Amino acid sequence: MVDDNELERLRNIMAPAPDAEAKARAIAAAMQAFDEEEKISVAAQGSASGLRLTERAQKLWREIMQKKLIATPAIAGLVALPIAGYATLQMLREPPPRIAGDEKITETLADKPATNGPAAKGPATNELATLKPIAEADKQKKDTDNESRDATEALVAPASPPKSEAGGLAKQDALQRSEPAPAPTASGEVALNGAAAPVDAARAGRVPGTAAESKLMAQPSTLPADQMLPQEENRDRVEDFKTNPVHAALEDPVSTFSIDVDTASYSFVQRSLKEGYLPQADTVRVEEMINYFPYDWKGPDAASTPFNSTVSVMPTPWNEHTKLMHVAIKGFDVKPTEQPKANLVFLIDVSGSMNEQDKLPLLQSAFRLLVSKLKPDDIVSIVTYAGDAGTVLMPTKVAEKDKILSAIDHLQPGGSTAGEAGIREAYKLAQQSFVKDGVNRVMLATDGDFNVGQTDDDDLKRLIEQERKTGVFLSVFGFGRGNLNDQMMQTIAQNGNGTAAYIDTLAEAEKVLVEDASSTLFTIAKDVKIQVEFNPNKVSEYRLIGYETRALNREDFNNDRVDAGDIGSGHSVTAIYEITPKGSGGEQIDPLRYGQATVNNGGVANADEYAFVKIRYKLPNEDTSKLITTPVTSANEVESFDQAGTDQRFSVAVAAFGQKLRDEDATAKFGYDKIMEIATAARGADPFGYRSEFLSLVRLASALGGNR
Repeated sequence: MVDDNELERLRNIMAPAPDAEAKARAIAAAMQAFDEEEKISVAAQGSASGLRLTERAQKLWREIMQKKLIATPAIAGLVALPIAGYATLQMLREPPPRIAGDEKITETLADKPATNGPAAKGPATNELATLKPIAEADKQKKDTDNESRDATEALVAPASPPKSEAGGLAKQDALQRSEPAPAPTASGEVALNGAAAPVDAARAGRVPGTAAESKLMAQPSTLPADQMLPQEENRDRVEDFKTNPVHAALEDPVSTFSIDVDTASYSFVQRSLKEGYLPQADTVRVEEMINYFPYDWKGPDAASTPFNSTVSVMPTPWNEHTKLMHVAIKGFDVKPTEQPKANLVFLIDVSGSMNEQDKLPLLQSAFRLLVSKLKPDDIVSIVTYAGDAGTVLMPTKVAEKDKILSAIDHLQPGGSTAGEAGIREAYKLAQQSFVKDGVNRVMLATDGDFNVGQTDDDDLKRLIEQERKTGVFLSVFGFGRGNLNDQMMQTIAQNGNGTAAYIDTLAEAEKVLVEDASSTLFTIAKDVKIQVEFNPNKVSEYRLIGYETRALNREDFNNDRVDAGDIGSGHSVTAIYEITPKGSGGEQIDPLRYGQATVNNGGVANADEYAFVKIRYKLPNEDTSKLITTPVTSANEVESFDQAGTDQRFSVAVAAFGQKLRDEDATAKFGYDKIMEIATAARGADPFGYRSEFLSLVRLASALGGNR
């Protein structure tokens, strides 16, 4: 520490005299410093670029704050847009989560209009779409969120400059090369990373009318209800009926029905399945499906006996406790040179609803095929009906084919459907050119109701019955969907001594009007009825497969005034009973307590009979019926199903398929694979491919969900 004496001494020391040279240097340095300060002051007052650091920061902040309302959304949008696109892609790939509490979402495909087929299809069928559980959906959502975050980080992070093969920075021209835009996939998507997005197979590979299409249709719509397109009303009409019940032979041993050679049901089922949905149960008439196919049953030797019957008994493939009793009828096949002259009236619906490709245009093509099949001496007339009825072509011989074809080609649709007036006009023309001992037939082609005139089916029935007595018969051909009145078609065809067929393609038109023309046009027997009496000593129970709409009372069999079905030239008719042999253990009905005492075995001669088959018929120009009888014994039986004839086994496969489509209890446990197995083994000769087509229908039905 310095004391006071030392400080005093230092104050008293004399300062040395200044050096002149050092003084000059100091003054020069001071002046230079002053000049530099002057320059800085001037620049600060007048230079825009000479701002101080704090002033620069303040100005930059003001500019940012003034433009932040524009800059912030722009930056956020650049970041969010790829994220949103990526998330949307993931959502499109996954089905929506199931609503809590719902096990299934069901959609009736047949209630759709012809979005996958013709307008408004009648048969209503169901396709189930099973959605994923909520827990799984939540997990997938979390995975999607994680992937979205990863994608966001990749987009926000600074991109690493590309490197050359040597590991250094790539050249600037390589960075500036423009890469081609990624090609969109079949679904129109492009992946976020620039590569083609994976194709959603369910959407990109959709084919209308297939099982894949139906499953897609079953997915719930993502559109609000007010934005969905309205569906066209389905106005197809079919007759409701219940499946034939099981009967106890002891209580009710007799079964009576009219034969049925119509094929409309099979064609309708065929179209439904090809369009991707199961047919409505009431459109499936099993006997019409069986009788759609030609069979090589043994026919009669002469026209005096118009048909021959063949009866066989075999094990039931879907029930080990029962047997099938198979009754087959084959009509006499009239040779083309012996066919009588034909007088045909084409009664054609040209109402506004016929203005669809599978209606009037197809009808015109179909009738052109028929005209080409007729002989030069045959007669054709054409009557049309819409708002009213009119004659387009007076009776004209087929020798003037060009005139007939021209009249067909010039038909135009328009107006309502005055069917009653058309039928009356058609019968009038048929009578005008009536051919004695020939074929006199009205051929009605329509898509639906008669909405002008007598529209009640019973009134139409009475009208047709009255005209039938004059010797003019009537056949009906249905076209299109959405307005088809199948119930009306069946009613007037049955009462007009004709057939009902449904034509949905030109190939079907060729089958009905060309290949089966002889059966369609030339009747060899009318009012054909079948009655079967079962022996209670041999049969406990029985049920008739099909023919529900053709049932007759027991007393109707011998009543010649009761109308029944007709058989055309070469027609095949098949009826199948499922019977339960006595003591087999397959009985479904409890026996009567007091019934056994009434059993009469009919004597030793009849003890071995399963049943007694009786067939009544009239020749086309006669009013008194004739009777054919056939006992069914063990001699008609085969031990195994495989020992039955090829045609018998194929017809049984068709019967099983029809019952399966109707969801009947008898075939509930009999799979489509078994039907395929039987039909494939029994396909036999198939010159027109009908049986191969049947196999494809079985596969379609199986893919579409099987039983309802």
